[in-house]
Amino acid sequence: MPRPLRAQVANAEIADALERVADLLEAQDGQQFRVRAYRRAAETLRRLEQPATEILRAEGTAGLVALPGIGKSIAALVDEYAHNLRLGLLDRLEGQTAPEDLFTTVPGIGEELAARIHRELHVETLEELEVAAHDGRLERVPGFGSRRVRGIQDSLAAILVKGARRRARRMRWLEAGREEPRRGAEPAAAEAAHAGDERPPVALLLDFDAEYRKRAEAGELRTIAPRRFNPRGEAWHPVLHDERHGWSFTALYSNTARAHELGRTRDWVVIYWEQDGHEDQCTVVTEYSGPLAGQRVVRGREEECAETLGTRKR
Repeated sequence: MPRPLRAQVANAEIADALERVADLLEAQDGQQFRVRAYRRAAETLRRLEQPATEILRAEGTAGLVALPGIGKSIAALVDEYAHNLRLGLLDRLEGQTAPEDLFTTVPGIGEELAARIHRELHVETLEELEVAAHDGRLERVPGFGSRRVRGIQDSLAAILVKGARRRARRMRWLEAGREEPRRGAEPAAAEAAHAGDERPPVALLLDFDAEYRKRAEAGELRTIAPRRFNPRGEAWHPVLHDERHGWSFTALYSNTARAHELGRTRDWVVIYWEQDGHEDQCTVVTEYSGPLAGQRVVRGREEECAETLGTRKR
């Protein structure tokens, strides 16, 4: 039985979520064509007279794809938000953004002001920034007059109210020490049974992993300050966004409790991927035993890696 749509979701609310994705991707040096695509889709939804939920109910995501500026991937995000009032992609991006970059997504705050806020007020999140905007601290930071602070108060209220339910749900899982489950996700066995071409080839994943680690080691990538396991708020976490053969990729070193426990935070690489509305993730690690010892492998796809690596020089 199909999941029920949230009838109360307005087009403007979904458009706000897409624009938030665009802002955060831009702050993280994401591909500009992706940033533009999310903004175009948001504009389409704002101009749409018919509720997007009605189109989904009558025609499914195919009805959205027929609209200008909305492809399969973004149609799937609209469908996800209409069902769940959240976007997994947005959750990830919000967790990956350094404070200075996060603050620049608020209208009226540029890079210099964002750095000044973080340096002088030591705030890390939009919620903390909102408090500072109301208790007088923000107005005491050079460059912030009363008019600018009022505008920032209004902008933050709009951003935070729309995302309150999503962030509260996410925080409950993080405080429990667990990753938030993807809603509607199938059991691993069922997913593997029909995965087929819905997953990137392991050769492509291994090549992207190799580029990420090489550029991260050379200091060529933007680094962000993860919220978890980072008491000093250091920006140590390199992030890479790229597009290859129709797949959108994002790579980061693993920041899980297990990776920290085993000392593998600079070895395990988590790759998020998406194509035509289907997204998932995998982890690439160095194998320490067996015939693939010393090689990079995609967890859960070791046999495919063995076939691929067998044609390469060890």
